[in-house]
Amino acid sequence: MDHLITFSITVFTGFFAIMNPISNLPIFLSLVGGASKETKRRISKRAIIIAFIIVCIFVILGKFIFEIFGLTIPAFKITGGILIFYVGFDMLQSKKSNLKHLQSVDIDENIAVSPLAIPILAGPGTIVTAMNFVSDADYIQIGLVLIIFALICLMTFITFRLSDFIVRKIGNNVISVVGKIMGLIIAIIGTNMIIEGITIAFNLPIHTL
Repeated sequence: MDHLITFSITVFTGFFAIMNPISNLPIFLSLVGGASKETKRRISKRAIIIAFIIVCIFVILGKFIFEIFGLTIPAFKITGGILIFYVGFDMLQSKKSNLKHLQSVDIDENIAVSPLAIPILAGPGTIVTAMNFVSDADYIQIGLVLIIFALICLMTFITFRLSDFIVRKIGNNVISVVGKIMGLIIAIIGTNMIIEGITIAFNLPIHTL
């Protein structure tokens, strides 16, 4: 039971850090600026549902994907760790992709699919994180990953719904600080994945605190 609690906390922290509803607020607002509340609600709802479906596909079919392409867990953990570390490092350096800084976008609800759902919410970092959690998981752990990701999606939807209020209350500076903290957490998660991959690949002893 204890290992499931620890696993759940790790999964929640990983998903929350990589999706980071708070730091995605300015992105969401820049994409839907000028839209009505109802339009914002539809766009956010559609984006969250699409992101959830995409990640669920990779979580459920993760093991089959490994088998079809002959992937190994150590190789995946090391490569995924490098990618996730890079995402976290960019966040610490305040570097953001041009896709996240669109200044003027027509209020076309297709932005819910791209760029909002893909790659902002269900981008490579989120997918790699999800697949890492289920790469050697049993069915109970896979179920926990799906439930926790659904919770993160719900939190993101609520955050987007209250986006104007949140930004008005806490300001962009606080959002920037939160983004850097999440970047540090993501970088640490990536480093830990690399260590796990090397440990498994070379059958090294595992040292825990």
